[in-house]
Amino acid sequence: MVENTLEKAEKVLADPLWRLNNLYWIIDKSGNKVLFQLNWAQEQLYQDMWYCNLILKARQTGISTFVCLLFLDRCLFNSNLHAGIIAHTREDAEVMFRRVKFAYDSLPAELKALRSVNTDNARELQLSNGSTLRVGTSMRSSTLQLLHISEFGKICAKFPDKAREIVTGSLNALAPGQYVFIESTAEGREGYFYQMCKEAQAMNDSGKKLTPLDFRFHFFPWHAHKDYRIDSIDVAVPEHYLGYFNALEGVINSRLDEEQRAWYVKRALTQGEDMKREFPSTPDEAFEASNEGLYYGKQIVEARQQGRIRNVYYDANVSVHTAWDLGYNDSTAIWFFQQCGQEIHLLEYYENSGEALTHYLQHLKSKPYTYGKHLVPHDAAVHEYSTGLSRVEVARNHGIHFTVVPDIGINEGIDAARNILNRCWFDEAKCAKGITALESYKKEWNDRHGCWSSLPLHNFASHGADAFRTLTVGIGKLINKGLSAEDWQKLRAKHLS
Repeated sequence: MVENTLEKAEKVLADPLWRLNNLYWIIDKSGNKVLFQLNWAQEQLYQDMWYCNLILKARQTGISTFVCLLFLDRCLFNSNLHAGIIAHTREDAEVMFRRVKFAYDSLPAELKALRSVNTDNARELQLSNGSTLRVGTSMRSSTLQLLHISEFGKICAKFPDKAREIVTGSLNALAPGQYVFIESTAEGREGYFYQMCKEAQAMNDSGKKLTPLDFRFHFFPWHAHKDYRIDSIDVAVPEHYLGYFNALEGVINSRLDEEQRAWYVKRALTQGEDMKREFPSTPDEAFEASNEGLYYGKQIVEARQQGRIRNVYYDANVSVHTAWDLGYNDSTAIWFFQQCGQEIHLLEYYENSGEALTHYLQHLKSKPYTYGKHLVPHDAAVHEYSTGLSRVEVARNHGIHFTVVPDIGINEGIDAARNILNRCWFDEAKCAKGITALESYKKEWNDRHGCWSSLPLHNFASHGADAFRTLTVGIGKLINKGLSAEDWQKLRAKHLS
């Protein structure tokens, strides 16, 4: 009888899925101590997990808790295994460690006797079998077999240097066949997390077989969450949501019931612009809707929603103007645009680096356009020590006449750009890089004070955004020749339909 009981115990303890659903205790959202059991998202991730896992998710799916307990389980039942958990703040790291520590402390006494703790502090659990589990905001110089990076999108957005260190350091330290879980909500269309998600999605769509170093993409939307529904009796669904839900059903090939629709409408009242980031319906929607710290995020989302990012018609009878950001030891960016009544049609965007001014002047001359004004920042009139000439003078010597725009403050220019963006139409293909720059242009994160600063972050988006600010500040210098506003409305109906 005893032998049968021992055999049964050994059999169930040898099953990792049984252990996850029967051994570990957690504190639930109501503050109660409950036995952990996999929910729908955790079960799906467990069944579909690969060596390298990239997870885009809605809020409250329990992915972080699941990975913490998965790592604890692996360390308890495997010797000399080293697991690391990276959080985007020290406070979040401590919260994750408390989950691990609580689950360990709540284990049966017999199991803890077999896997006693040698080192127990606020960041590391070292077990008697030689396995360790450590949390922190970085895992520099660590040798790990298991790695979890929590809220990597936030790390990329607020701490780009730390994100680079994680990618070049921690990820490169993992050998093929070891496990990594990177999870986050979306934080804009830039940075490592966004790029990795797009690459993993492309790999998934291609149907190619994954290698142990390829990331498998996992997405957990709000509408798959079984708890995201409320009684719909007293909830009126606005007309614009009806169109959204109907279109979404076509994308996901599934019906949203009335309780789900009611939940979404009520939740959106409190979430506002953050709804699609915090509770995305599709991966593309998640990244499109993230506006935290962004200067023009809301305006670019509106341009997409209103159909102002598409194929834009060029009319040869109307002058094309350019707006520049002139780099000295950096990139130079140029917007090509036409003023069409009250509308501004962005035809092309060009950016390059490591080239002399003459390269960009030749690029202008290679176009079939009849030019109007070439708007440049105020410092283009400053003389360079190497030649004794200003950039205005160099351009004039090559037959291009620059118009210097007024020198106003950065924040004033940004406000002016926000006010003008609702008049802008962008060519989706020819302005793709510039659109990405505008929607990614953001404030710098102040790590010391834990808030966004009042000045922009200098990154890949700066040049396109600065060139657009030149356009904004110099728009008053343009003379609107050619067709009337009424004629432009007719042309737009013809060529943008």
